[in-house]
Amino acid sequence: MDRRIAVLLSLALTGCPPAAEPAKGPAAAEAPAVDPRQERATSAAQALGKQLKARLKEALQAGGPAGGIEACQLAAPQIAAAVAEDQGLAIGRTSFKLRNPANAAPAWAAADVEARRETPTFREGPDGALRALLPIRLEAACTTCHGPADELSQEVRQALAERYPDDQATGFAEGDLRGWFWVEVPPLEGR
Repeated sequence: MDRRIAVLLSLALTGCPPAAEPAKGPAAAEAPAVDPRQERATSAAQALGKQLKARLKEALQAGGPAGGIEACQLAAPQIAAAVAEDQGLAIGRTSFKLRNPANAAPAWAAADVEARRETPTFREGPDGALRALLPIRLEAACTTCHGPADELSQEVRQALAERYPDDQATGFAEGDLRGWFWVEVPPLEGR
């Protein structure tokens, strides 16, 4: 994949607006069109990320970090299901350090997760579907629950122990690769 597309997708998923890059010469006019399924996968991941952040913000304001942990456990699967239904695709989150075992990577993404691929990855499925794995970077606020285990508050440690007794998702710093959105986009009609 073109490195510029990978950077733009990564920035878009983290919420940072990319700097505009001017078109240069005839090569810019000849740039291949992005597969519409890639755009659809990226858009769905952005929608999921935006809705998760909004719900988490509400929960943190209402119940502090423990409320945020509860929201992640209960609301995140519902939000992912709603985005999947709304967008007509399959979507979820995964990581190499899981908090929720239900977020294990789909079989097609397992090798990329194990390799900790840091750039967006798009693959054709055997059925003509597009499979996307889009990185999630840890934001500063996320270290409250995902930072070094010895730096987590007692409230966070207690909530994690109650809700996620086998939690592995600590030890991260701002900017670290936290995991991925995975998306399965159906084949284009007429294919």
